[in-house]
Amino acid sequence: MSTEAARTAGTLTQFEQLRFARQVILTESRALAKVADRLDAQFCRAVQLIFACRGNVIVSGMGKAGLIGQKIMATLASTGTPSHCLHPGEAVHGDLGRVQRNDVLLMLSQSGETEEVVRLLPSLAELNVPVVAITGKATSTLGRAAAVTIELGDLQEACSLGLAPSTSTTAMLAVGDALALLVSHLRRFTRDDFARCHPAGSLGYKLSKVEDQMRPLDQCRVANQEQTVREVLVGTSVPGRRTGATMLVDDQQCLAGIFTDSDLARLLERRGDADIDRPIRLVMTADPLRVQAGSRMTEAVAIMAARRISELPVVDADGKPVGLIDVTDVVALLPKDPDAAEAIPGAPSASASTWRIVGGADDKCSS
Repeated sequence: MSTEAARTAGTLTQFEQLRFARQVILTESRALAKVADRLDAQFCRAVQLIFACRGNVIVSGMGKAGLIGQKIMATLASTGTPSHCLHPGEAVHGDLGRVQRNDVLLMLSQSGETEEVVRLLPSLAELNVPVVAITGKATSTLGRAAAVTIELGDLQEACSLGLAPSTSTTAMLAVGDALALLVSHLRRFTRDDFARCHPAGSLGYKLSKVEDQMRPLDQCRVANQEQTVREVLVGTSVPGRRTGATMLVDDQQCLAGIFTDSDLARLLERRGDADIDRPIRLVMTADPLRVQAGSRMTEAVAIMAARRISELPVVDADGKPVGLIDVTDVVALLPKDPDAAEAIPGAPSASASTWRIVGGADDKCSS
């Protein structure tokens, strides 16, 4: 940037800077609305080609279009459509070997005349690989060569010079998302499928199963409901970080209740010293909320947030405890507003009937 240009930039007020930024966003949003209106039978043909593809969807493009293609490829792959990228410049130097006859090639180019892209078209035709083009004009070289052409139309770039790819790449990304997500919907791609594609990170944690994240039984405090409170407190120490609750079982080892540190505090506050040497079943929370093994962490977190509980037992199909989810292990996933539990990605609705839970007492098991 020249000294004069830098001086001019420095004279823009905050209001003028925000006005410029908003104009960029508005220009792109208006273009997206027009592109949405332009979608026609060609888009549906592209969807059918990708849906019926028995190989991979190869996404290609040069420069900024190529970078957008990488994101589209990632969306396709993560939502059930095998996909990878092909750089047009590298393709003519050997990488064309990645393309097989069962593949579909998704090519991005606003002009439809990009040299590296055009150079690739005869080879693709020789391989008999159908090309889906996302381009500005169906009459361009790319548009004419493609089996299916999704025409974006003339788009005004948001760049003040009208040169830097901005509006056009935003439109390509939106159309790519529409293709990927519609195909995923047609495949009936499920939450379980999505979880298999996203095993890591915060998203993977939310979609994982409770038994993958819970504290296993050997790290939990478990006692028989006929033991006294004193016996339970003295005899249930476990190695590692201490949980805030003891799960109580009956003679068949099925979960019968839960006794939390908060329950003990309330017992002492009301001067119930005599209860210390009485069976813990008399002061435990009977039939507590629980979640079955095999449930998703999103379900468990939603239950804990909605019912404001700090410990959630995990049981097997016979009702026997197999572990415990402690709030300290999931605190990062809890919504700041507990009433917004339904906003947790992938969480079920607030109706307890939709959760795989047993039992209903929750007031006493809040810590």
